[in-house]
Formats: sequence, structure tokens, C-alpha cells
Amino acid sequence: MLLGGNDHMQPTGLDSIDWNILAALQEDARISNVDLAEKVHLSPSPCLARVKVLEAEGFISRYVTLLDPQSVGLAVTLFVQVRLERQVESSLNTFEKAIVGHPAVMECYLMTGASDYLLRVVVSDLEEFQKFVTDVSKIPGVGNIQSSVALKQVKYKTALPLPRNDARSRRRPHRR
Repeated sequence: MLLGGNDHMQPTGLDSIDWNILAALQEDARISNVDLAEKVHLSPSPCLARVKVLEAEGFISRYVTLLDPQSVGLAVTLFVQVRLERQVESSLNTFEKAIVGHPAVMECYLMTGASDYLLRVVVSDLEEFQKFVTDVSKIPGVGNIQSSVALKQVKYKTALPLPRNDARSRRRPHRR
């Protein structure tokens, strides 16, 4: 990213300061600009300018607060595989439109392999999940639903694996 005449910046990618900003914000999105600037060895004004550019260019898509599911009564996590009767565009669109609107669905992926979709679902209990399955089974084109209950969360993270410091200046990500 180019933000002025800095010779150390790559014209087609992020420099090490940008990567450090992204890494710091992934760990603590509430960090103050002053603290962030200190952490990445910039003064506050240029640091804020870089963050604004990273936001504008789509590297930072949004800021969120992560809640503890059990604390808010969502103690059951399930992974649901859905197979459609036919994988045609109209069926895919119908399914995706219905699933996007369902609050229990945390993630939905169109897949290769035996299932067409993989969903991560959070609910309060299995009774609520049964209602969810009933709702999904009513979506036109759904042929089969299989689910697995997560017994224990072994690892969960939201921070993407960014390149290490030594590789940051060489890596050139695809721009949006």
C-alpha cells in the first residue's frame, strides 16, 4: 500500500508495518490508536491513516465483539451436512437465501464431496436443534440432512494466520 513517498513500501502489497497493524488489530480490535501506533513504531496520525486505508481497501472488513456461547445460553454446537436433491443454480440459490436468514447458522459453506453444504450451528439445546432441522427440511430442494454434535471445542480462533515478520515484506496478497 502506498501512503506517501516511503521507499520501504511495496507498490503492489502490504509492507511490514501494515502486516503488524493487521496482526495487532486481530488480537485486540479495541486497542487505542495511540497504543497501536506505539506497538507498530509509528506516530498516531500515520498509524490512523494506515488503518483507514486498510479499511477502505477491504483488508479490514469489520470490527466485532466475540461472545462466549455458553454464557449467552448457546451451549450446543453442531455441524450439519446438507445434500440437495439436485445441485442446480435455482436450488443452490433457494437454499442459500433460506440459510443466510437463519440466526442459528454461524457459518455455511458450499462443499465438494458427498454433501453440498456444511453448516456450523449453535443452539441452546437439542430440542431447539430439532426445530432447526425441521425448518431446514422444509427448504425446497433439500434431500438429506446429517448432523454431528460437537462434544468439546479443542481449538477456536478468529485471527487469520498472517505471514511471520520475516515473510511479511516479501508476501504480496491479492488485492480486492
